[in-house]
Amino acid sequence: QVQLVESGGGLVPAGGSLKLSCVSSSGRYFNTYTMGWFRQAPGKEREFVGAISGRGGNKIYADSVKDRFTISRDNAKNTVYLQMTSLRPEDSGVYYCAAGGIVRRGEKDYDYWGQGTQVTVSS
Repeated sequence: QVQLVESGGGLVPAGGSLKLSCVSSSGRYFNTYTMGWFRQAPGKEREFVGAISGRGGNKIYADSVKDRFTISRDNAKNTVYLQMTSLRPEDSGVYYCAAGGIVRRGEKDYDYWGQGTQVTVSS
């Protein structure tokens, strides 16, 4: 069982930046997992934000965040990051990290999920 713990959420004004972190308990197997970020706004379904392959060579993003958000990982620290810039009120929501086997956009492709961290962007 892999445990994921997100941190770094908070309140930020529109146009600001925030960096989320997600630490995994998978130890030396961390670099075998694709890591994804998803978000869920109140009253909406959870949506894909981005994902990064185990060694970091492949990244994909949702169109809504492309060129504003960057995913990275430090396998030595068992940590994946989501750097968010030019934030908009519509970026608000609970952000979840997830671990899976393949770099894909679907929730079903991820086996393990964190509890989420709240991001609120004020207008």
